[in-house]
Amino acid sequence: MNTEFLLSKAGELLKTTAFGSLELGNVIMIVVGLIFIFLAIAKDYEPLLLVPIGFGVVVGNIPAVPGMPLSVYDEGSVMQYLYFGVAKGVYPPLIFLGIGAMTDFSTMLSNPKLILLGAAAQIGVFLTFLGALVLGFSPNEAGAIGIIGGADGPTAIFLSSKLAPDLLGAIAIAAYSYMALVPVIQPPIMTLLTTKAERKIRMKPSRQVSTRERIIFPVIAFLVCTMLAPGAIVLIGMLFFGNLLKECTVTDRLAATARSGMIDIVTILLGFCVGASTSASHFLTPASILIFCLGALAFAVATASGVLFAKFMNLFLTEKINPLIGAAGVSAVPDSARVVQMVGQQNDPQNFLLMHAMAPNVAGVIGSAIAAGVLWSQLVK
Repeated sequence: MNTEFLLSKAGELLKTTAFGSLELGNVIMIVVGLIFIFLAIAKDYEPLLLVPIGFGVVVGNIPAVPGMPLSVYDEGSVMQYLYFGVAKGVYPPLIFLGIGAMTDFSTMLSNPKLILLGAAAQIGVFLTFLGALVLGFSPNEAGAIGIIGGADGPTAIFLSSKLAPDLLGAIAIAAYSYMALVPVIQPPIMTLLTTKAERKIRMKPSRQVSTRERIIFPVIAFLVCTMLAPGAIVLIGMLFFGNLLKECTVTDRLAATARSGMIDIVTILLGFCVGASTSASHFLTPASILIFCLGALAFAVATASGVLFAKFMNLFLTEKINPLIGAAGVSAVPDSARVVQMVGQQNDPQNFLLMHAMAPNVAGVIGSAIAAGVLWSQLVK
């Protein structure tokens, strides 16, 4: 009798563990999460993003016991409350506030023509949008997928939360994955599209930008950008508000908080929650795989567009620009600019392109937010 009792209790105990509900898909996603963590620690690929996302993927694929609200998809669970900031687009604007507070637009202001490179890189967004439509995605889904080409995780999350909430997890993971893989994806494209002589072009030092210019810029830029794309008000507004806090010199405490503690906290929550949303049942679908492929194409096209447009500009410029900096037109700040510096110095160790590349890099942040605003305003119903 005691033996039967113990066996029945053992069976009940097994049912209350995750082992009984663990499926192959969960195991695959847990391995993916561990790979993200490995890449972050061993290869230093965007560790501030991949560690929270990777661990979130592991957490999100532990099967819950029936009746216990644990996952981001379970009504009333703590995880669902944390995920609210992702699902409703709350976290991305806070990230943009921190980015604005740490961004120096001086290099862009000292050489305004480089803004065009940030705009050119957004071609990848709109070409991918058209490609997704051809492949059968709805216009809203295609818009959310296309923004992956901007290589801006917060913008991709914000737009997908508005246009295609069902695809949010796949789009977010794709966007952040390609941001982390900038040092792997971009160099071959940059090398393929440029000659060695072009990669050796040296650019003149940037001019000194006055304090008055730096203070006026975020106000004027906000007005111009949001008049063109009202849908970008939230992201652009927070970006330039953060930058104004930094540049006006009288709100140093607020700027320091925005670019340090606040952005770190929001990054932790956003990354972890995005990872936790990738449970196998929601994530391992044909649509997710297609999104990853389209995301890779979008990022490659955006990189190529920036480089090719820089070469096109050189046809009309007396002072040539190094076309490598066109690759920094995607908004993966500052990783794309660092990749430009790395590739440039492989061809000429004394060629310093980092500060020049920061101009299209920060322009790309603005460009991707405007692209998201345009897509949202055109697709909203």
